[in-house]
Amino acid sequence: MTASLRLGPLLRHPGPTTATVWVETDAPCLVRVVVDGGVTAAARTFTVHGHHYAVCTVEGLPPGAVLPYEVFLDEDRVWPEPDSPFPPSTVRTVRPDAPTRLLYGSCHTPTGDTPEGVVRYGPDMLRATARRLAREPVEDNLALLLIGDQVYADEVQDSMLDFLRRAREREGSEDTPVDEVVHYDEYAELYRQAWSDPQVRWLLSTVPTLMVFDDHDIRDDWNTSAAWRSAMDAQPWWRIRITSGLGSYWVYQHVGNLSPEERDKDPLWVAVRDSEGDAADAVDAFAWRAHTEPSGYQWGHRHDIGSVRVLVVDTRCSRALDESDLSRGSRSILGPHGHDWLDEHLTGGPDHVVVASTVPVLLPHAVHHLESWNEAVCAGAWGGWARGPAERLRQGIDLEHWAAFRYSLRRLSDAVGELSRGERGPAPATVLFLGGDVHFSYMARAGHREVDGDGTRVAQLVSSPLCNQVPPSMRRLVHLSVSRPLRLIGQALSRSARVPEPDLCWSLENRPYFGNTIGEVAFDGRRAQAAWYHCAEGGADALPRVRVQARI
Repeated sequence: MTASLRLGPLLRHPGPTTATVWVETDAPCLVRVVVDGGVTAAARTFTVHGHHYAVCTVEGLPPGAVLPYEVFLDEDRVWPEPDSPFPPSTVRTVRPDAPTRLLYGSCHTPTGDTPEGVVRYGPDMLRATARRLAREPVEDNLALLLIGDQVYADEVQDSMLDFLRRAREREGSEDTPVDEVVHYDEYAELYRQAWSDPQVRWLLSTVPTLMVFDDHDIRDDWNTSAAWRSAMDAQPWWRIRITSGLGSYWVYQHVGNLSPEERDKDPLWVAVRDSEGDAADAVDAFAWRAHTEPSGYQWGHRHDIGSVRVLVVDTRCSRALDESDLSRGSRSILGPHGHDWLDEHLTGGPDHVVVASTVPVLLPHAVHHLESWNEAVCAGAWGGWARGPAERLRQGIDLEHWAAFRYSLRRLSDAVGELSRGERGPAPATVLFLGGDVHFSYMARAGHREVDGDGTRVAQLVSSPLCNQVPPSMRRLVHLSVSRPLRLIGQALSRSARVPEPDLCWSLENRPYFGNTIGEVAFDGRRAQAAWYHCAEGGADALPRVRVQARI
């Protein structure tokens, strides 16, 4: 049987002399990546639940290279596709002394920019970015950070719903939801539909992309609280769902985040790579352990791109949810090992430090105070009678960002203060928090109460969604949340629950923006400039324009 390309190629981990290319094929084969100039990498596919994948590492490239490449399956060239309207896909390596540009965003619903899709979800900013970069190639260091909700396993489109209905008819199971992804094969189809659009596919083939999950990659409000987790564990289909979700995430997203050296140290990669048959059992066992032992695997990953250190943190799977001692970290958004990992890498030396967290660290103040108050009340600050209503409120309106994890926010604040004071090595020019999740975009300038304002510049940058929209009622609530009266009410609530003020203080630059955006941060020496691109006109051919830009 002649193999063909089912998904990809995706250009993944960027290195100074290496490039990583990920593919999915429809049959076992030898995958070769041939780079202009004669450099070749080859890997045999591995199999998980009947699906076939390969990760090829091209080595020996010069720093700062931007070189066209081709993909062969056995002897057949399958990429680039004939008659593609896009320029050739390229591998890119990092040049340590070059300026760096980071694109980032979250929350992507694939619509193909159909007229009905644009009306319901807005213009697709991944597609728009592909059109922009096809016309405006970037020669400097470039990377794309997809920080959450690359797929929606619980809010599926009609094409995926049809697939699920057929699958449920074959299974004959009444316990499995008909409108949510549960099995690995269904996740594989979900990823195929999300990344098969020709424009998105070209973008992911030519821009090094780093990824991390948020809740919808698994399920809405994933790991909000111990009560949420207990309720989901009681569902008869949840074990299959969490196993399939985490296993497919490792295959489709996480393995490509790793450098070749990190992959070779990952026991699951070694088991999958060396398996002579289907590695489903190994992947499923790993995924279940990752769920039941949240600190047992490090999903976070670090990347040094030019003068920028990028730390992508796991704010979902590794959460600690025990509310018995909030001040000592029984409940934390990163879990104990996640905080230790972040501390290890949150050090001085680079000109810029970026912490990519799917959920924003710094929210509009009224929302921040509401979340911090709610966590305290759920833990008993107002007595046992209030815990149940507070938990229902927490789950009902998604009160589960950094502000709802007091210990985590304090620990991160302390680390930023030490970093800014030069106590962790030479202080960087900027510390930037990149976030998504909330379906609106904004910038907040911040500072530490114990740090001179002329030192390290701190900011929260949020760009969300890439393709999705919130209803008008939610927009009105967010606009209210930045008003002074609600801020004062929030402060009063926090004080009533004896929640201390955070050491980070911040203010929003502008009112939140609710259109679809993709964020960009350009770094050059000690300078950094942020921009948010949008498509005001919409439509399948619209080019993105800068809506707002700001020097940091």
